[in-house]
Amino acid sequence: MLRNFVFFMIALFATAWANAQEPAAPTPAPAANEAENILHLDLSTGGRVSIKLFADVAPAHVDRIKTLTRQGFYNGVVFHRVIDGFMAQTGDPTGTGTGGSPLPDLKAEFNALPHLRGTVSMARAQSEDSANSQFFICFLPRFALDGKYTAFGRVIAGMQYVDAIQRGEPPATPDKIVQASIAADNIPPPDFAALAKPTAAAEPQITLDDLSKPLN
Repeated sequence: MLRNFVFFMIALFATAWANAQEPAAPTPAPAANEAENILHLDLSTGGRVSIKLFADVAPAHVDRIKTLTRQGFYNGVVFHRVIDGFMAQTGDPTGTGTGGSPLPDLKAEFNALPHLRGTVSMARAQSEDSANSQFFICFLPRFALDGKYTAFGRVIAGMQYVDAIQRGEPPATPDKIVQASIAADNIPPPDFAALAKPTAAAEPQITLDDLSKPLN
């Protein structure tokens, strides 16, 4: 009996020692190619907007956005419909809201992502399967859109540059996407100082002497 107990304890300690010699499991690395699903929009409002793309819930829409971005499709495209307290819409190269890309329309990928401030969602016509290239960025939550439009991204940096987009349908002087890129491609932002809109020169102040001058 005692001999069996001794053998049992020796075997137990030997197993524990062997397990201690095994190397610890490596810490999981961060998700590979995370930068592949970050969209940068360099806006004429003066800065870069970074958007996380959710390829797991809207794979076809994310793939479309990335494809068009890498083709340079969005460069120079204006925000043609901007409603205060709602959203800023872009993605139409004609600037009218009726245009799109030469690629076929997409089948809807409605999902559980809510339309919060900073949510990026695909615009469409009346048909659920008519999204093509246009998308919008929410200024404020709009839960009534949930399940009716394909949300595919969320602003993670630079929302202040979205807030600064000129309002209007269309705006009198629309802001635009100067450059769109995917983070994995490491394309630097443009010189925003050089792109800044010129400010109107201040009118000279009228003095009493000016008012006293004779009329010619």
